[in-house]
Amino acid sequence: MAVRLGDKAPDFTQDSTEGSINFHEWAGDSWVVLFSHPADFTPVCTTELGQVAKLKSEFEKRNVKVIGLSVDPVDSHKGWAKDIEETQGVALNFPLIADHDRKVAELYDMIHPNAEATATVRSVFVIDPNKVVRLTLTYPAPTGRNFAELLRVIDSLQLTEYEKVATPANWQDGDEVVILPSISNEEADKMFPKGYKELKPYLRMTPQPNK
Repeated sequence: MAVRLGDKAPDFTQDSTEGSINFHEWAGDSWVVLFSHPADFTPVCTTELGQVAKLKSEFEKRNVKVIGLSVDPVDSHKGWAKDIEETQGVALNFPLIADHDRKVAELYDMIHPNAEATATVRSVFVIDPNKVVRLTLTYPAPTGRNFAELLRVIDSLQLTEYEKVATPANWQDGDEVVILPSISNEEADKMFPKGYKELKPYLRMTPQPNK
């Protein structure tokens, strides 16, 4: 079964570079990014893990925990971590799940037989503090992920979770946002004291409320 938006993120207990992890317990009341890798000692994944380690403070300021997954065992992960530190200039600073029995990969539908019979594809799941899946991304194995885009999406998810707005195309934190169509103009006058521009009755732009 595929994991879809709005589903409860499946719980699991699995080995990792930081010991046995019960996923829901580990996540606590944080947002979570769970992302998978086809295998250890692969070139694109090495750069990705290094990039995420460099961005740890950016994830933390958004109350986001990051956890990686590869289907190789812990000993292999620890050897790979040395390569990551040597080549990327940063130590692995988040857990890497050792999904040696592919339990988690199968729970989250990370193995696509027509793409690669045994390896996980480059899956990304963003999960909110209620353990609900809010974003899924699937990349082919040769294509590295854009983690600046992932941070942008998390900013949008968190903004739209707590404000009656949506984010337009190419939105960046601090840009104008869209007032939800379900909000009447009378309500919008009260809710958005910075004002808004009505381009169409269904398209009203306002400054980002939490800035």
